[in-house]
Amino acid sequence: MPLLPAQPSAPALHIEGGVATLTLNRPAQRNRLENGDLKTLLAHFEAVNQNPDVRVLVLTANTEGQPKPVFCAGYDISGFNEPGHGSTFFEEIPDALAKLRPVTICALNGSVYGGATDVVLACDLRIGLQGIEWRMPATALGLHYYPSGLQRYVSRFGVAGAKRAFLTARPFSAEQLNAMGLFEALVADADWAATLQMLVSDILALAPLAVQETKKSINEIAAGQMDTERLRAREHMTSDSVDFAEGRAAFAERRKPVFVGR
Repeated sequence: MPLLPAQPSAPALHIEGGVATLTLNRPAQRNRLENGDLKTLLAHFEAVNQNPDVRVLVLTANTEGQPKPVFCAGYDISGFNEPGHGSTFFEEIPDALAKLRPVTICALNGSVYGGATDVVLACDLRIGLQGIEWRMPATALGLHYYPSGLQRYVSRFGVAGAKRAFLTARPFSAEQLNAMGLFEALVADADWAATLQMLVSDILALAPLAVQETKKSINEIAAGQMDTERLRAREHMTSDSVDFAEGRAAFAERRKPVFVGR
């Protein structure tokens, strides 16, 4: 059931079985993001983070009725003229998404453009639909992109890929993105639901505490904020956990572990 009341066309949140599904919901406008949508996304992120039952967040889009599926056409640039908004406000969305406690999966079921590409990059994992397109037109519009977005591009695409994205503004095909290692899987529409479900199931089968703490450490290392003592403390915490004892027992007994998250 929806966790928070949603206005028509606002991003919709649904939680079931430890999985939160967040759906961009403006298909007639190619799911472009308006300032109201950004506020709704931040509220949904906070709700998900505060719900200990949620272990996976799936970000996807409603593409119903579109001639060609578009996950998101990017930020509605007319919003730059609204006081207190623009790129600085938009930056809060991928930054908040990247810091969420659950594992985040972008189910990229359509083409993606502009700032929405950084939202995709802020997720931990991604699956892509065959035939989609990806384009970052910031410099074609006269804009130097915000710092954390550039950092994510360089981290995920490498320097060469980030330069191609920003210094040519040319689109990437799904196959090019897949060759760069962006996707966990690149699949046809017929295999979409099964592929996503398998990925979610694999994550839910892992020890929740170990996954949560390891995600923090990987993010810190990627951002150049590695603290060996902090990482060692997490290692010790999980090695003393109920879940690690259960994991070892299950391995020895050749059965599936039953993790409790502590």
